Amino acid sequence: MLLGAGSDAEDVIQEAFVKAYRKLSRYRGDASFRSWLLAIVANETRNLHRSRGRRDGLVLRAAAADPASEVAEDDAVGAVLAGERRASLVQALRQLPVRDREVIVCRFFLDLTEEETVAALGWPRGTVKSRTSRALAKLRGLLDREEVRHG
Repeated sequence: MLLGAGSDAEDVIQEAFVKAYRKLSRYRGDASFRSWLLAIVANETRNLHRSRGRRDGLVLRAAAADPASEVAEDDAVGAVLAGERRASLVQALRQLPVRDREVIVCRFFLDLTEEETVAALGWPRGTVKSRTSRALAKLRGLLDREEVRHG
């Protein structure tokens, strides 16, 4: 699960759907239904992390989400390089603060629009914009350092 629920993803999703069903009458239509539901899933994931005291988290299995995407290349060298790129990305993402990871996951892994990210995270639009920009800059810096280290 991209939001970091890991092996508990099914439980988080199930709990989110139960909560969404119970609170369906509170859905006002201000945001898309998808955004509203994703906000509940994101909150359930945060609750899971809080209850376990975990701070390391929202991208624990991001690279495993679709391992066949780049590995489907027909030569072995390409597959090895793709695996190394994924590993570097996951390592860099884990080094980011939790809120930076949240916005990166929403915008780029879940492919949410800015408006959907605002609804999912419950942050003001300006915060989403600035945190996205800063998180990407931090991520680029981490990846550049990793590339320099490995040549």
